[in-house]
Amino acid sequence: MLVAVAAWAVPGSGHLILRKPRRAAVVFGVVLFSFLFGCWLRGHLYIVVPEQPLSRLATLSSMGAGAPYFVARYLVEYSGDILSSTFEYGKAFMLTAGLLNLLAVLDAWDIASGSKD
Repeated sequence: MLVAVAAWAVPGSGHLILRKPRRAAVVFGVVLFSFLFGCWLRGHLYIVVPEQPLSRLATLSSMGAGAPYFVARYLVEYSGDILSSTFEYGKAFMLTAGLLNLLAVLDAWDIASGSKD
């Protein structure tokens, strides 16, 4: 369970705990690059909007990035720029970063449980 929580909180850290440094570096690099590129494109970080039920799924997907999401949301207070012409692309990159990290969490879980080498 510790590996899964660590893998979610800091991308790649679960693989680092499992002594898979190359995989950890790739996961960290891809997730962080995707998230930061989405910010650079002025994409939107989702929050739950009660009137929009699908916003819950998008928020969970964005939160999947772990620490980058919470740093951007609460420390930097990043929100994006809806008037930017690259807004939709940035939003897609941020959602992708979260979903990729969640896949990496599942991979670390499989390795830690012994069902994958």
